[in-house]
Amino acid sequence: MHHALRRCTNSLLYSTKMSNKKAIAKKKPVTKSPQSLKLTGKGRTLSSKTVFKGKVFWVTRDEVTEPGGVRATREVIRHNGSVVILAVDTKTNPADPGILLIRQWRHAANQFLLELPAGRIEPGEKLIPSGRRELLEETGYRARKWSKHTKYFASPGFLTEAMNILLAEDLTLGQAMPEDDEKIEVHMTPLSEVLRLIHAGKIHDGKTLIGVLFYASLHKSKS
Repeated sequence: MHHALRRCTNSLLYSTKMSNKKAIAKKKPVTKSPQSLKLTGKGRTLSSKTVFKGKVFWVTRDEVTEPGGVRATREVIRHNGSVVILAVDTKTNPADPGILLIRQWRHAANQFLLELPAGRIEPGEKLIPSGRRELLEETGYRARKWSKHTKYFASPGFLTEAMNILLAEDLTLGQAMPEDDEKIEVHMTPLSEVLRLIHAGKIHDGKTLIGVLFYASLHKSKS
């Protein structure tokens, strides 16, 4: 009698356990894996308020909806965008072109940085005229040949600034005209030496890393 009762109880417990597992399995939500998620459409700004305005940039606090059903508050640094000049001397030594670098003190980084010449695009200003102006002001160089090299966003999580890198070739040297608050060293440096500095961790400026490494890959494929 006891054995029969124990078998009946065990059978009932097993049956209940299996029923609970099935119930849990039915209730478990079906979610798509990240690989199968496809986002479409565009975001929409519901409202925007300027919370800071300076000489170079301004900051807005935006209420937005974004693809995938996201609704959020985004604080965004607004900037007109910048032009970066990759000025290259291919005549002196075509096998190892010279890259025009500048060295200046950067307060935000609290150190001297080696960089490609660059500057803010003024409202209404076109890319190449902006590049010509910045190259002449900062270095004294002029270039007869200009082309678009690449473009990237400096920090798209919170900054609208697009960095437009232009390739400047066929260079001639003139007189630099830096602004009053700019003290700049100019260094024409062989590509091989710039790459050595990059791989040694001596160049920390993002636009210079992107511009030079992209150019180096193109130069290598051509040669």
